[in-house]
Amino acid sequence: MDLGTGWRGGQRQILWMGEGLARRGGRPIFALRPGAELAVRARASGIEVVNIDPTISELGPWTVGRLRRLIARERVDILHPQSGHTIALAALAAAGTRARVVFARRTTFPLRTNVGTRLKYSRADRIISVSRAGVDALVASGMDAAMIDVIPSGIPLDDLANPASRELLASFGVPEGAPLVVMVGALTDVKDPIAFVRAVAVAKRRVPALQALLVGEGHLRVPVEAEVRALELDDSFHLTGFRDDHASFIAAGDVAALSSKLEGTPGVLLDAMAHGRPIAATAAGGVPEIVEHGVSGLLTPVGDPDLLGASIARIVLDPALAARMSAAAKERARDFSIDVTVERTIAVYERTLAAARRA
Repeated sequence: MDLGTGWRGGQRQILWMGEGLARRGGRPIFALRPGAELAVRARASGIEVVNIDPTISELGPWTVGRLRRLIARERVDILHPQSGHTIALAALAAAGTRARVVFARRTTFPLRTNVGTRLKYSRADRIISVSRAGVDALVASGMDAAMIDVIPSGIPLDDLANPASRELLASFGVPEGAPLVVMVGALTDVKDPIAFVRAVAVAKRRVPALQALLVGEGHLRVPVEAEVRALELDDSFHLTGFRDDHASFIAAGDVAALSSKLEGTPGVLLDAMAHGRPIAATAAGGVPEIVEHGVSGLLTPVGDPDLLGASIARIVLDPALAARMSAAAKERARDFSIDVTVERTIAVYERTLAAARRA
C-alpha cells in the first residue's frame, strides 16, 4: 500500500519487492492511487493493481471498505503499508479480518508525539525499519524494540546500468575526460543540496578541473542555482533535473556524493556501491550502516560542506585510494541484494502469520 504518485526510492523498492515476491510464488497486489507512476510500472511487470484514493489521506471510508472487501475476496494474509498515512488505512481495513499489518518505515526521524500517531503505529503487528538508526528513533518515540525488524533496502545486482555516454554528459556541459562527482537526490531540505554545491566549491580549490552533476528535482532548485552563481560554479556545476536513468550518471562518475541530513538506506549509495563508485557522504541516519568509512567511502558530519568537499578531492587525487574503495564497494554491495531483502521480508511475513495462528 502506497499513496505516493511520484517515482522515488521508496516506490522503486516496492516494485522490486513485488517482483521478488512473485518470483517466489507469492501473489502481490498493489493498492495505489490512480495514475501513480508505480501503478504503471507494476502493471507492466504483471503485478495486479487496485486503486485507492482517500479524500483525506488517513480517513478514507470508501478506501477502507474497498480494502476490506479485497481482504475477504482474495484471502489476503498481509497488508504492507509503506507510509504513516497508509498504516492508518491498513489498521482500519485489517481490524477483525484475517489480515495482519506489517509496516515498512524508511525514515529515521522520531515519530510525532500526538496520540493518533502512537495509536496507529501500535496497531501494526510488526514494523520493518531499513536501518538501526530508524529503530533507535522508533524506540525513542516509545515503540517496543521487540516488534521491530531491521531489513535494509536492496537493489538488483544483475541488472546494472551502463555509464552515461560522453554525448549525454556533454549535453549537460561536462567536458570529456574531466573528473566528475555525481550526487543523486531530490532538491529538498533533507537532502541539503546547497551543502553539496558548497562542497564542490571546496573540492575545486584542490581539483580545478572538477565537474559536478546534481541529478534530481525539487523546491530548492532556485536556491541551488543561486548558490551555484554566487560561488561562480556556472561552468562546472550542472543540474540535470529528474532523471529515470540516474544510475547511469552514478556509473559515469569518479565519486558518488550525498549531502543528506537524514537517511534510512539511501538507494543511490547502494547503486554507487554496485557500480564500484567510491563514496563521499555525510554520516546521516543509516548511511554508516552501509558505507564503511575509509573502506568503501569517506563519511563526514552532517552540515559540514568543507569536510565533504575535502573528501571528494581526496578521492579524486588519490587513484590508489579510489581503486581500493571501488573494489570494497562492489564487495559490500553483495550484502544489499534485493533478493536478500525479499527473503528477509518473507521471513517476517511468515513469523507474523505463525504468531497469529498461535494466538
